[in-house]
Amino acid sequence: MDSTVAKTGTEGKVWGGGNRPLNASYGKLMMWFFIVSDALTFSGFLAAYGFSRFKFIETWPIADEVFTHVPFFHGNYPMYYVAFMTFILIMSSVTMVLAVDAGHRMMKNKVILYMFLTIIGGAIFVGSQAWEWATFIRGDYGAVETRGGRILQFVNAETGERAALSEFAATIPGERLQHERKNGLWYTEESTLPTYTVDEVVEGLRANPNILIRTEQLNEEGEKTLLTRAETLEKIKDASLVVEGANLIRNEYGSRLFADFFFFITGFHGFHVFSGVVINVIIFFNVILGTYERRGHYEMVEKVGLYWHFVDLVWVFVFTFFYLV
Repeated sequence: MDSTVAKTGTEGKVWGGGNRPLNASYGKLMMWFFIVSDALTFSGFLAAYGFSRFKFIETWPIADEVFTHVPFFHGNYPMYYVAFMTFILIMSSVTMVLAVDAGHRMMKNKVILYMFLTIIGGAIFVGSQAWEWATFIRGDYGAVETRGGRILQFVNAETGERAALSEFAATIPGERLQHERKNGLWYTEESTLPTYTVDEVVEGLRANPNILIRTEQLNEEGEKTLLTRAETLEKIKDASLVVEGANLIRNEYGSRLFADFFFFITGFHGFHVFSGVVINVIIFFNVILGTYERRGHYEMVEKVGLYWHFVDLVWVFVFTFFYLV
């Protein structure tokens, strides 16, 4: 019995039905839909960051003064390690391109090599991001917070560099008790006690005439305002809390909004990179087992390649907004 086939009038055109609309498989199209939707999410986050920074531009931390650390080295290296992280991630995108190209040529061994290099690059980036988080949370100078919520940093007048609390804070004998749930009120407890008390910082400041206060307010030159010695002694009277490092509530580098956005956006991106590394590992072992060789194509490598290029491109924008601008 003959069957009747309906004609749509679109046969031979770009969209003619079937399982390859727009000459692309559904798998690739779904990956593109995910990338576009995720790009809108990141765009919203970065736009919120931009508006917040514009609103608090006079008190926003300077990236060159925040990200100055390099593992295993002591000193001031502004943006060096962040630039290294960016280079590693971009190079991993290059190796992914080579892996996809090798897949098109059905060269299994080269796909294995370039996928392995991509995984190593992604792992280095994720590890570096985790180290940067730990360094940012720990802090290395310390500051005090005023009753109005402003951050006061300390500078050595002789060198012009930031002074850590450990360099001048006095030691006042006495027992310090942390508020814990077992001895507290209504089962609440306070955060970890800082290394020094406000009184120890104030006494040390008064005893060291070369220590000055630097406020988070930017001057006309785009630098934080440095107070005179008389202004320093007057301003320290407003100190109410010692701040060490950064978290979602307080930030020794300046505005806590900066820390909030930093943790959220870089953490969200870091989760994407970590997910990409995990997916790459799965695809990597499938390549070794010859799964895609038997299928006759390496389309899965190409799909994960699209995702990997996306997270690399997102980092370029995050790097520009957070570290360069």
